[in-house]
Amino acid sequence: MGLSWVKAAFIIVVGTATAARIPADRGPEHKHGKPPAFFLAGDSTTAVDGGWGNGLLAPLIEPAWGVNFGLSGATTASFVAAGRWANVTEHLREYAKAHDCYVTISFGHNDQKPENNVPFDVYQQNLINFANEVKSLGGKALLVSSLTRRVFPSSSPHNATDSLHNERLAAIEAAGATGSTLIDLNAASLAYVDAIGRDAAWAYNWGDDRKDMTHLNPYGEVVFGRMVADLIIRARPELRRYIAPNETLSHAIWNNLPA
Repeated sequence: MGLSWVKAAFIIVVGTATAARIPADRGPEHKHGKPPAFFLAGDSTTAVDGGWGNGLLAPLIEPAWGVNFGLSGATTASFVAAGRWANVTEHLREYAKAHDCYVTISFGHNDQKPENNVPFDVYQQNLINFANEVKSLGGKALLVSSLTRRVFPSSSPHNATDSLHNERLAAIEAAGATGSTLIDLNAASLAYVDAIGRDAAWAYNWGDDRKDMTHLNPYGEVVFGRMVADLIIRARPELRRYIAPNETLSHAIWNNLPA
């Protein structure tokens, strides 16, 4: 899954080792002060092709822009080892003076797997370390709890398995410990898929056979990207002017209707 930058509604995918750049024609400082830049750090549920990340970035209104650094299969440890976190911090150093930089931090799906050898206390501390480094470089950390899986017991079509409960608590703890903003996507997405039920929730599943209940198909990226956008606006109302609304989609999401 590639790396992409987004300026307004245009998405360009570049090589996974290539840092994205803001276009040179960004112009003078915006009348409302420094415009926002969004740098997304996370696993495949954030990344291009299967995650909510580009669904968040696509409706940005110029001069806002963003880069999706999400990496398929990443844990909080491997994201660092692969050099992706260094890309995030390089962008903070380069752009924090001219932009209000927001870094979404969303991990857990892979950290919780025993074969990846990331003990829970290490995972918890990694989230805290990420947020503290963002702050030290002049950015604002947004701790995004993990997107729910859409796994339902056969007898409970409105009760998805809460398989990321502890990872949600880790995001809450990291936000509190660092004075950062919590974006509780896990709670919101779990409540939503429970409300609309298994059949409607599976419409967002990745793959032609719709059997991947973790990753999102292209429309699922839009739906859950909108959910993240709305949660960010609720937590940081000053960003509303930079994210184009989708009243129809937001109405469906927050009224527990299939979108």
